Amino acid sequence: MVESDGIGKSATGEPGAGEAAQALRAILQTQYLRYLIIASWAVGLLAVVGPVIALAWFAGTLAAGALRGAVEKRISERVGSGWGLVFPAVATATTSAWATAPLLAWFSGHPFGPSLAMSLLVGGYVLVFSQLRSSPKQAMVISSPYGVAASIILGSLWGTPLFLPFLAVIPFTAAGLFVLVMMTMLREERIRAFQEHQAHLIEELETARDRANAASDAKSSFLGVISHELRTPMNGVLGAAQLLSATRLEPTQRDYLSIIRNSGDNLLSLLNDILDMTKIEAGKMTFEVVDVSIDDLHKRVIGPFQAQAEAKGLTFSARFEGDIPAVVRGDPLRVCQVIHNLLSNAVKFTDKGEVAYVVRGERLADNRVRFDFAVTDSGAGIAPDDLARLFQPFTQVDASSTRRFGGTGLGLTISRRMANIMDGDISVVSTLGEGSTFTFSVEADVVEWVREAAAEPIHAEVEDGQILSVLVVEDHPVNRMILEAWMGSAGHASATAENGQIAIEAAEEQRFDLIIMDVNMPVMDGLTATRAIRAGEGPNHDTPIVVLSASARSEDHVAGLDAGADAYLNKPIDFAALAKVMNRVAGGRAAIRALVDAGETTAAAA
Repeated sequence: MVESDGIGKSATGEPGAGEAAQALRAILQTQYLRYLIIASWAVGLLAVVGPVIALAWFAGTLAAGALRGAVEKRISERVGSGWGLVFPAVATATTSAWATAPLLAWFSGHPFGPSLAMSLLVGGYVLVFSQLRSSPKQAMVISSPYGVAASIILGSLWGTPLFLPFLAVIPFTAAGLFVLVMMTMLREERIRAFQEHQAHLIEELETARDRANAASDAKSSFLGVISHELRTPMNGVLGAAQLLSATRLEPTQRDYLSIIRNSGDNLLSLLNDILDMTKIEAGKMTFEVVDVSIDDLHKRVIGPFQAQAEAKGLTFSARFEGDIPAVVRGDPLRVCQVIHNLLSNAVKFTDKGEVAYVVRGERLADNRVRFDFAVTDSGAGIAPDDLARLFQPFTQVDASSTRRFGGTGLGLTISRRMANIMDGDISVVSTLGEGSTFTFSVEADVVEWVREAAAEPIHAEVEDGQILSVLVVEDHPVNRMILEAWMGSAGHASATAENGQIAIEAAEEQRFDLIIMDVNMPVMDGLTATRAIRAGEGPNHDTPIVVLSASARSEDHVAGLDAGADAYLNKPIDFAALAKVMNRVAGGRAAIRALVDAGETTAAAA
């Protein structure tokens, strides 16, 4: 606290704005009590001096109080710069009116007059120091009229037996006022220390927040790089799978290919979840509600584990029971994660015998179904005492299993929490030495009860039979091979370039119907090459350009279109979307832009 060195001045000579603010705030908060006290003092005077004098004192003091209140309100508007000499002068003058009350009582001649006078003097001092307890020097100045009144009374007692008793009251009263001021200062010192400690904590929290923000930014940058590096090989895997699906395959081969594509789609969906920074920062996953084909979900679930079970010599069986709809509403990725964990544990912890996966459906209404995804194994089973801690995090029933199989013990905990968020649950029935059955139960809205036909493979033929000349600009050889092969399957002619510089040279020498341009390439990136082609006078300055990139951010989409591209496709390439673009090539850039703007392709519009 700034200690005042004068009336409203700090030790440096500047206005004691802190003291002024605290004192004036206390005064304004209790201002309404002033008039109540004036009235109570007038009642006391009425008993010893009569109604005329008491009423006159009441009117004069009331007017002085109103004047002081007006000054205090006006000063409060500029209290940040201190109050100078105005407030102490006005307050001292109005206190002088109050100080006449003890004198009137003392010299009234009434037997109770001296006692009332002493009470009014002490009460006056307490009132002033209570209101200005945070500014004791101000209080000493403003209470000086009471000192004058006390001196007058003391002088009238000179030579009388009451002189010394009255004089003894002065240090008694001063000690009480001193205690009041000291207690206030100690309290304010504790408040100041608390505020400093709080400010220090806030500063530490702000520093921690800045560090967390910096770490979050670094993490986002890291994930962006990892996204590109993972999407490039994923493009090769899924592109090759789509290309292979257009060839003649045996039923078994087509089933294996379907497993590759479904597993790749599942991995890609998980990668997209990693890139969702909101989910990471919140520490939880969001759940989407989309149309889910039960057949596709079934193949995606059992594909990876059937081969694992057979490799261990286990019998793996999967079947449907009850009312199974064709399409429901839900989150296939999260459902797969839960079932994958149950199947993974069953295969992992079963050394011989069988792993059975059963999907039971129970019709609850015309548009509602209950699923029980049950996974039964013939493993060692779980003891009753261990079932209670089975779903606790970082816990495995057999401590040795951590060394034997690896893992953190989080799988079942995360799976149950996911099930709970989907308004479902996971239950377990186990017999020691005979095996266990884990059941994931959840309800879903039914879209269609009848099964849909399988999707047709995607072909590169253009509807009017036109043969296109396509320039493929891609630095990754696998991606170039996939695009060339897919184009060639429909008879389209394609040329390739490994970077943007080679693409510019090729575009100056030959006319193309379509240019497919990767973004991230050595020597020259795709956006720079696109701008150069658009700015040049070559034969392809108005040729439709489709930009490919592993980045799924909307700002990257906008950057590609601003560079002169007509459509933007994410990697891994959606050949269905690319086929739609190729069917609009005859209409030129405007036709492709219209296709994108209409949302009929997965390409992003500006």
